[in-house]
Amino acid sequence: MLTLTSLQYVLGAASGSLVGFTLGLVGGGGSILAVPLMIYVVGVRNPHVAIGTSAFAVAANAAVGLIHHARQRSVIWRCGGIYALAGIVGALAGSTVGKHFDGQRLLFLFALVMILVGVLMLRRRHDTGVAGAACHRGNAGKVLSFGFGTGVFSGFFGIGGGFLIVPGLIGSTNMPILNAVGTSLVAVTAFGLTTSLNYALSGLVDWPLAGVFIAGGVMGSTIGTTAAKRLAGTAGRLISVFAILIFLVAAYMLWRGSHL
Repeated sequence: MLTLTSLQYVLGAASGSLVGFTLGLVGGGGSILAVPLMIYVVGVRNPHVAIGTSAFAVAANAAVGLIHHARQRSVIWRCGGIYALAGIVGALAGSTVGKHFDGQRLLFLFALVMILVGVLMLRRRHDTGVAGAACHRGNAGKVLSFGFGTGVFSGFFGIGGGFLIVPGLIGSTNMPILNAVGTSLVAVTAFGLTTSLNYALSGLVDWPLAGVFIAGGVMGSTIGTTAAKRLAGTAGRLISVFAILIFLVAAYMLWRGSHL
């Protein structure tokens, strides 16, 4: 268990609000920022504790966002379920390997993955998708393979994988981005729980910090989901801005890593 100050818990709640907001807004991004926020803003020194704790908090925040999207009927449950089931297997494998990987090297690789995610976000910023797209026998294999691959990345790096899941859902089913955002939260929740429970078995989750992170995320998720509904038409611009943020954070992590 970590010994944190009151200020660190406040920073944890604020970081959780940012994560919840971005999860609700674009179905991802907040999760890939959670680990850097835990380490560089809250001050968690052990990268593995940061990964395990943020994975649980992201899962809880994603579940809140999923409820909001379900009420707005933007979730395609069958696709989300298939993607999540395949991804759980991948997340279990990825998180098992990640726990035994050098923490600082893990952060370096994490930053490289962030850059890749930013590129993927920019490539799909103008995708509109096909209304009424669904999962069926013709694309089930593709959905399963995308789900497993995303789960591996999610578990290894302790991220919800939203910005990998959304393009994965679009690529395998060609669904509209708003549906992909809502549906992705099924898998984000499942991946986060799988990863965090695996880390918790090794004592690498700080539950009080996860609690304040989640509390902040609930409010942020509510605001983000409402904004997603209203700003769906400008999703490309929003994604471009957030991709730039991803690049900046990744660059900072690489710079910090080179000075250790």
